[in-house]
Amino acid sequence: MRHGKKINHLGRKTAHRHALLSNMASSLILNKRITTTVAKAKALRKYVEPLITRSKDDTTHSRRLVMSYLQNKESLKSLFGEVAGRVSDRKGGYTRIIKLGDARLGDGSEMCLMELVDFNEVYKKEGAVKKAKTRRGKKGKKEEGEVAEEANETPAAETAEEKPKKKASSKKEKE
Repeated sequence: MRHGKKINHLGRKTAHRHALLSNMASSLILNKRITTTVAKAKALRKYVEPLITRSKDDTTHSRRLVMSYLQNKESLKSLFGEVAGRVSDRKGGYTRIIKLGDARLGDGSEMCLMELVDFNEVYKKEGAVKKAKTRRGKKGKKEEGEVAEEANETPAAETAEEKPKKKASSKKEKE
């Protein structure tokens, strides 16, 4: 039984596993996308997402903490510069795992593509307008400018079309 065992050891001893995850995290931060096995990607997600969260607060303390995990100056600069700027408004879920569906030829491991969410241009919604936050969190509420424009255009167009129809129908009734 595996009660209370949260960590996937990935068939490695502790020092080897930490070195593997550190190197993979550095590669992910520098390249924004890596191809790996699903098991390693899931382990890497737990390793790298707290580091990205830590990078939002650019202080000496947080830089030193992240450096103790990454051990790479270039990835540290990229994380606190480019990556932190893009994920500043995101509350979590900085990585995406896309299963590739084909197995590795050597051992049949399921492969996947792991990427940083904000750096993939394919999945970004262009023209999407962020909705204004309300106190109650009502869904589907439009921004005030859009509501005002629709209020001005729609009723005026409907009333202009309806008035001639009503007059024509009332004339027919009289005759």
